[in-house]
Amino acid sequence: MGKTFAEKALARASGQAEVSAGQIVDARPDRVLSHDNTAAIYRLFRQLGIERVKHPERLCITLDHAVPAPTTQHAQNHAEVRRFVREQGVRYFFEVGRGICHQVFSEEALVLPGMTILGSDSHTTHFGWLGAFGAGVGRSEVAALWATGELWLRVPESMTVTVTGDLPPWVTSKDFCLKLIGDLGQDGGLYRSVEFHGDGIGRLSLESRMVIPNMMAEFGAKNAYLPPDEAVFTYLEQRLQARRQAAAAGGDADEVAAIDEQLAALRSNALYPDPDAEYAFECCYDLGALEPMVAQPHRVDNVAPISEVKGRPVDQAWLGTCTNGRLEDIAAACEVLRGRRIARTTRLLWNPASSQVLQEALRLGYVAIFLEAGGVINAPGCGPCMGNHMGVPAVGEVTISSANRNFRGRMGTRDAETYLASPAVVAASAVVGAIADPREVVGG
Repeated sequence: MGKTFAEKALARASGQAEVSAGQIVDARPDRVLSHDNTAAIYRLFRQLGIERVKHPERLCITLDHAVPAPTTQHAQNHAEVRRFVREQGVRYFFEVGRGICHQVFSEEALVLPGMTILGSDSHTTHFGWLGAFGAGVGRSEVAALWATGELWLRVPESMTVTVTGDLPPWVTSKDFCLKLIGDLGQDGGLYRSVEFHGDGIGRLSLESRMVIPNMMAEFGAKNAYLPPDEAVFTYLEQRLQARRQAAAAGGDADEVAAIDEQLAALRSNALYPDPDAEYAFECCYDLGALEPMVAQPHRVDNVAPISEVKGRPVDQAWLGTCTNGRLEDIAAACEVLRGRRIARTTRLLWNPASSQVLQEALRLGYVAIFLEAGGVINAPGCGPCMGNHMGVPAVGEVTISSANRNFRGRMGTRDAETYLASPAVVAASAVVGAIADPREVVGG
């Protein structure tokens, strides 16, 4: 019997020739992710009576969830994270303003095909777009990883989603994800490895692909996987070369040597499931049959076509998050906003996913279009996604968001409503002042 991606990835991570779904393994991840919650994890780590992290070179840390610090307590947490990074000699640390962990670690090519990354953020599934095994774990589990370098995991069962066709105009991979979750429920992929295959995946842009494994955290998935192709390898090669040049300029011979090794093995380390692998569930979607979709309050699987919800007034429209805060997303929004103003009854906010996204958006003129339309630009980072700051709604207000979650109170206010949609729908809704179809706003 052939092996799924998850079975191959966790066999590699546990140093075994092969493993099977349901088996318990001691996985040794290549990367361990944390963010602002590093401070809380460190307190747990110290309770173990251990002074030093076993593999500091594996740690990847950002400050992204509450940046700049909105309260004294957040500022204190950030100070503790910086102190931990200095004490432990953590190489891969990214300060306030660099951006969201999943975006930044992709941009920095810190996660590569065939790697395993475990992180104290549920959207660590994101790295499946690179052909990596990415899974979210708890804070205590990350403390254990710091202490021992390994963690036991149950090898997940796998399901496969075959994707064919091409996206119609103004329809996105976000709409595909909402359709999938709406059809199968927010627990449809519970503790499963969700594999995406088919010619439709290869024809998506890289940024569109990133959305898919990220949203699978809302599907209950343990991890998600897209097969890496030449476009992925080229993306990573360019970014590894940029890191190598910086390391060489800084005289960091160890980093140069490590990157050279990664470049040499980039393609050979990629993992692909066997043709005769066994799957617990299989389904197929034609991208060409999709339309813009909206998740209604207060569940991500409460999904409807935009034709059924358009016209509902919104107070706030928000672009951003690790799901839809990239250049492609602001480009789509600006195509709607160009030459238009947002409604007087609505405010439009944007948190870029990273500083690189913001710089490129500035260079290409998207920032000017966004500001001319009446939008507000926040710092790169997670922003109001978890209700910390930069867009917390008032009681009774309605937000339409390009984020990934809309359960009650997610954005900081229990008695407020959040709808989820693609960036183009968010922008169109800001212009109209109510949930709107970008095809009708733009006329195409």
